[in-house]
Amino acid sequence: MKQRSWMSGVVGLGVGFVLGGVTLALVAGDVIRKTMGQSAAALAGDGIVTMSPRPGGSDALQRKTMKSFGSSNSYDDESVGSRGGGGAEPPMAAAPVMEVAAPPEPEMEEGSVSEDKGGAAAPTRAWFPETFLFEPLVVTDANGSATVPVRVPDRLTQWRVLALAHSRSGAQAGAVTSFAGTLPTYVDPVLPPFLRAGDTVRLPVQVVNTTDKAVEAALKVDVKGAQVEAGARTVRVPARGSVVELVTVKAGGAGPVTLRASLGDTDAVVRDFDVWATGQPVVQTRGGSLAAPRTLSLVGPADAQAGSERVRLQVYPGALGMVRAELAAVERRPVDVAGDAYALLLAGQAPELLKSLGETADPAALKALSLVATQRVLRAGRAPSIEVATRLAEGALAHPDNPVLARLGERLVAQVAQAQRPDGTCQGGEGWTLQRLLVATANCARTVRAAQGTPEGKQRAAAFTVRASGVFERYLPQVKDGYTAAVLLAEGSAEGGVADALRTRVREALKSGPDGTAWLPVEPDTVRADGELPSEAEATAMAVLALQGDAKAPLADLGAWLLAHYTPGLGWGDGQANRVGLRAALALFKDPLPARVRVTVARDGQVVTEGTYDTKALREVLALEAAAPGSAGTHAWTVRAEPAVPGLGFSLALSAAVPWKSEVKGGLQLAVTGPKEARVGQLTNVRVQVGAPSSLPLRFQQELPAGVQVDPASLAALVASGQVTSWDVQDGALSLDLSPREQGAPVQVEFRVLPTLAGTLQAGAARLGVPGRPDITASLPPTTWAVR
Repeated sequence: MKQRSWMSGVVGLGVGFVLGGVTLALVAGDVIRKTMGQSAAALAGDGIVTMSPRPGGSDALQRKTMKSFGSSNSYDDESVGSRGGGGAEPPMAAAPVMEVAAPPEPEMEEGSVSEDKGGAAAPTRAWFPETFLFEPLVVTDANGSATVPVRVPDRLTQWRVLALAHSRSGAQAGAVTSFAGTLPTYVDPVLPPFLRAGDTVRLPVQVVNTTDKAVEAALKVDVKGAQVEAGARTVRVPARGSVVELVTVKAGGAGPVTLRASLGDTDAVVRDFDVWATGQPVVQTRGGSLAAPRTLSLVGPADAQAGSERVRLQVYPGALGMVRAELAAVERRPVDVAGDAYALLLAGQAPELLKSLGETADPAALKALSLVATQRVLRAGRAPSIEVATRLAEGALAHPDNPVLARLGERLVAQVAQAQRPDGTCQGGEGWTLQRLLVATANCARTVRAAQGTPEGKQRAAAFTVRASGVFERYLPQVKDGYTAAVLLAEGSAEGGVADALRTRVREALKSGPDGTAWLPVEPDTVRADGELPSEAEATAMAVLALQGDAKAPLADLGAWLLAHYTPGLGWGDGQANRVGLRAALALFKDPLPARVRVTVARDGQVVTEGTYDTKALREVLALEAAAPGSAGTHAWTVRAEPAVPGLGFSLALSAAVPWKSEVKGGLQLAVTGPKEARVGQLTNVRVQVGAPSSLPLRFQQELPAGVQVDPASLAALVASGQVTSWDVQDGALSLDLSPREQGAPVQVEFRVLPTLAGTLQAGAARLGVPGRPDITASLPPTTWAVR
């Protein structure tokens, strides 16, 4: 591959205009991703910037490779040589290492390496990203120049380079260039994204000759995870021409497949795809905490299809991961008083929280979040009700350096304190139950105690607490549910014997699952101070806060349930639930994460899969997955972390596929007629006949054979005719939403498909159902298509 200049006088891939900071992206083909540069803290003087990507790399170039286990953000530095391209020149200057992941060489079975007559192994291409470089900030040197060494992927295509730049003075510019990555002769297998178990396909393997002489070489195709027929032969390719050879591959059971195609000693390609099971998926899930080894009992199906049994372990982030996730997502959530108050509180407390968990806050990001939350809170705080004041006060008080928010917080606390009645209760109104009044009083007590920075504030909080404690003591016999008892303990002012009695009620109300986790259910007619029904996540978080220091409380089990029900981007629910949930997570998992944690999944004492996470990876939701053949029946599964980490939760899922059976529930009827014999490249019809009770919205789903594409025009015609309201094609399946039918004959719809692979292909199951009604369904087992 040759280096090409963007502009006259500039060597290599670079920009030739005045700038100081550069955003650089390299993208395959015509795909351009939108990229935006970030401001540099300090930019060098104006000058020429030369970005010099070097195809093929060099022995001196450092690349970052993915570890065998962990997140895609975990890398090891290792030196690499030229691979899959032409020669490379020495680097022009020291340059930052780009964040790209080059996978290790795939392992093939013995004897799978193609050799020529002299025995030399062909160089192997196995790294095929679409976008392989994104440098959000490249700072130039004093001369205004910078060099970014890159290793060009093994994809043979036209690459496009986009650079956006700006100078310290604010001037902006950009440029686009492209270069080709190719080889004199190369092999290119055409693979489907998946096959289904039992498929027999004829895969095209293209051999291309870009030279001026004819080429005769040995073509060899090896497959790991499936069977290949007639995988070795000699091919002759004319000058400036290409030939296509067909290789038969038989997919047995489900699982990953690795195909290696080699052309003498000139080129070799390794690509992966999956073989999907054709059966009905069955999944069992258990959860827990990595605070100690956890042994779980899972029962695998006896009739699981070969290769379909898999185990997957997901590790959920601890307190640090949650704080980071909440800071990233809180501003994008729907606007309401509780959410705005929580955002303001989080922005104020984040610096200390992150510091205690071993990470430094981003002042600029926190400032932006504070500004947005402040504007919203100030609007809500102009004439707030007592209920709104209790939500806003703590968030405002979390910003003592902001005089506007500090004064707002004091005013809101004073308003809440003045709202306490002579009998000690706070809030209330017509139609309020005693349970809601007690919860509201506890919320008020927490709000008043949040402003004790002055002698007046301490005196006010003490007086409010004494009267509220009297309320809780008087009505203790009426506190029957665990949620209310937890709120009085976590938010209120219960002390002494009253607190002991409430703890007992919370512990007695807890429920335990078969996986060892525990949670606090919510009784009917139980509400929060705002009249809304609390979620089980909020109730469980309240239980964690209420039972702090209680030796009899299953705090680790409650924490495991809480972690497993956290969703990045959504949290635990609304602003109130997220405020309480984050408090609980921080109370349970306040210790910083260890530098490295080794996680092991074992079945009956035998390790099935294991791996090591580093601190950076532990901040994200991560997964371990492995095949688990022989899991039929009852087995003991053990999840172990070394060292133990209370701040991490896990979810263990055992999945398998069992044979489909025809099923009819609720009076549905379904018949699907596929093509008797289809041909590659020719459209063919699929007919669907449906019978169902009138006025029911129906959804039809058909799992398509590998390589079969749906004709969009035929689906659009169904929508235009009113037979179908919408359609969707993804992951090898077609979904049709059928219009509600009137009383009469069954509905019949037809659509066209285009096969692109020849062979004997398995179509997955067909299903008909009513959205939201699992009791009304019909299904048909998989069928076999013959494609010529």
